[in-house]
Amino acid sequence: MAKEPHNLGINSILETIQSPDDIRSLSSAELDQLAEEIRQAIIAQVESGGGHLGSNLGITELTIALHSALNSPVDAILFDTGHQTYVHKLLTGRYDNFDTLRTEGGLSGYPSQSESDHDWIENSHASTVLSYAHGMALAREQKKQPGRIVAVIGDGSMTGGMAFEGLNNLGHSGSDVTIIFNDNGRSYAPTVSLLSQSLAEIRSNPTYVKRQRRLEHFVRKIPLVGNWWYNSIRSSKAAVREFIEPTSFFEPLGVRYIGPFDGHNIEKLTEVISKSAEFDGPTVIHVLTQKGRGYPPAENDPIKNMHDLGAVKEGSYTEAFSNAMVDLATKHPEVIAITAAMPDSTGLLPFAEKFPDRFLDVGIAEQHAVTSAAGMAMGGLRPVVALYSTFLTRAFDQLNLDVGLHRQPVIFCLDRAGVTGDDGASHHGILDMVLAAKVPGMTIFCPSSYDELGQMIQDAYKITDGPSCIRWPKTKALKDQPIGAGLKARKVQTGTKCCIIGVGKMLEMAIEAADLLEADGVSTTVWDPRVVLPFDPEMVADANSHDLVVTIEDGLIDGGVGSRLRNVLNSETRVETFGLPTEHIEHAKPDAIFARYELTGPDIAKKCAKLING
Repeated sequence: MAKEPHNLGINSILETIQSPDDIRSLSSAELDQLAEEIRQAIIAQVESGGGHLGSNLGITELTIALHSALNSPVDAILFDTGHQTYVHKLLTGRYDNFDTLRTEGGLSGYPSQSESDHDWIENSHASTVLSYAHGMALAREQKKQPGRIVAVIGDGSMTGGMAFEGLNNLGHSGSDVTIIFNDNGRSYAPTVSLLSQSLAEIRSNPTYVKRQRRLEHFVRKIPLVGNWWYNSIRSSKAAVREFIEPTSFFEPLGVRYIGPFDGHNIEKLTEVISKSAEFDGPTVIHVLTQKGRGYPPAENDPIKNMHDLGAVKEGSYTEAFSNAMVDLATKHPEVIAITAAMPDSTGLLPFAEKFPDRFLDVGIAEQHAVTSAAGMAMGGLRPVVALYSTFLTRAFDQLNLDVGLHRQPVIFCLDRAGVTGDDGASHHGILDMVLAAKVPGMTIFCPSSYDELGQMIQDAYKITDGPSCIRWPKTKALKDQPIGAGLKARKVQTGTKCCIIGVGKMLEMAIEAADLLEADGVSTTVWDPRVVLPFDPEMVADANSHDLVVTIEDGLIDGGVGSRLRNVLNSETRVETFGLPTEHIEHAKPDAIFARYELTGPDIAKKCAKLING
């Protein structure tokens, strides 16, 4: 139970909330108390179990207002991205299980349809919510179903091109969708004056809007001068908006804009969201929030505490990459680093601090990042694109045709490759080796240790006739291990009967399995392939001399490293491949997931012994 560790007190309001219905009778003072208790619960949980802190603290009052004004789940509340839904979970009957957040069998760190009818979309990849909203609104219109569609999107997510595509189609279709534009200052923070507040009050009043439309309709019918007067009125209004309000971006697309409003005023937000139901067509409600609100460390340190506590851990592969990038850039002035809204989590902050003119954060725009990198390479730079593995899949077309087709020497560095654990099905990086291997001319490196990653950055830099990819897991990296160089594999131990090839992180399992097999009298060879595209011919030749060849990888079996190795080995060589099935893997600790799919050292040893003795 989560009640005791959160220490909310005997008069806790949060402990009584079983559904959004329970908050609609609360007074203004009680809602403010509820917001404070929610913050306490979130801070306690994230400090003990990890997760996303700043985004949830910043959206607390807004989420309470949404559930006060709407009738979820009949009204669909869609969040972009889903890591900011901890408050939503607490208001929809999941408080008692909140201490299971991001644990195996417990609550997901994102919305989950299997958890609640209030969760419509999992949506952990950003900039997609407006497209969901467009599709859902169209479906409800055609089926004449009740309920409103409300999409919550932050200014960070609005940097993604897909958000603009969805917004454009919403404006064109005229669908009745309410868009909550959550502006926490990452992109811009418009000045809020008394005059702009007054205009926001007027423009959010449906009665004013209806009267204004009737006036414009009447004026337009006046003979001779009607159209001139109508255009004059429209131009005057636009000029005032441009002078007083934020840049009028939304309305030329056919989307009504109102705001900005204080995103921490529950009473006012509830009123505005309720009134928005009376508007025809899509409406943007602009709210200003403070990320990390109510927690001084998050308020005062916008990098370390806003996203996920302790993003770069000592001794991790991410730290190894961070150090290696600074070293590479120091030696080679043409090296430039690119990321997509994750300079902290990918370990590029030290690089950005030392080389500010050679660092580029493009926002949540992976496609642009990859094609822009191709252009940089064409111009003689050596771009390094640092992404999470799961986000590279959003830019596969650009990887294949913009970089690969032009044989540009772009280095892709993929953090959180393989099984990531707590972050859930959408964040496992199990597709990268399959997809990257389909790009002609690609070289794929898989480090098995901290020091190996540093060496591979240097090796990848030397490749000038095509792209390269280095991928590593979230788990802690082994240190002080032997390393190789270039595109050569490394033979860890020599045997005669069984040959085990452990890809990257899985080398640890390969060595453990080999030790168990040796103890059982099975002479076993172990290879660290280091590079899985292309394969080292020496490793391939050696593998062919064994009775059984086994590959272990933390990616998909179908189309993975093992299946490609089988194609280059002799046809009579017996090959068994171990990896992950083609399915969405639920969240759990990495070791638990490896055990679930029988990818531990003892599992592999048992299977090998059975195959050899069978």
